[in-house]
Amino acid sequence: MNLSFFDQFTSPCLLGIPLILLSMLFPALLFPSPGNRWITNRLSTLQSWSIHLITKQLMSSMNKKGHKWALILTSLMILLLSINLLGLLPYTFTPTTQLSMNMALAFPLWLATLLTGLRNQPSASLGHLLPEGTPTLLIPALILIETTSLFIRPLALGVRLTANLTAGHLLIQLISTATSVLLPIMPTISILTALILFLLTILEVAVAMIQAYVFVLLLSLYLQENI
Repeated sequence: MNLSFFDQFTSPCLLGIPLILLSMLFPALLFPSPGNRWITNRLSTLQSWSIHLITKQLMSSMNKKGHKWALILTSLMILLLSINLLGLLPYTFTPTTQLSMNMALAFPLWLATLLTGLRNQPSASLGHLLPEGTPTLLIPALILIETTSLFIRPLALGVRLTANLTAGHLLIQLISTATSVLLPIMPTISILTALILFLLTILEVAVAMIQAYVFVLLLSLYLQENI
């Protein structure tokens, strides 16, 4: 029984075809093709407004050098939002519950921000490893600690996103299982459990959006330190 709870994190198949292919193609259907008019329908207007809001939030605290990253960070935000929310649908698969994918997103982008800082301002980037006014005896230990914390950043990004989404999916699986088991035995408790499941689903939708925002926001903060 315990192993079956984790089966939801493997890609389901239908007639030998992985459904992950369909779930990854589905977000493309949500974005309409560009037309000749500025405003085509309500959906495109809502998408344009949300993309403008996301870009404004991420780029408001950066200088002009950081604005070059607007397309990358906004695209990453939309990708994570789409994947996280579509993973809550039945018979779908959430790729962001896999640590390998999250690390594949976190590590190259973190390394790009680090190399950007070392290229543009090497003295300031290396200066973060040693706070000003540090006693001489503590210099080797502080450099080691700051270097370790610097290299832990991409791991923290990937693990945070994986852990939050995995925990939410497991809770939904456990409570839904309890609801179906208790229905023929104790209908009243089953209804209360179903209400908890509904509230948890709403919470998980919020968590999916917040975790996508936090992932991109932390990347923008790392970029802000190096430009």
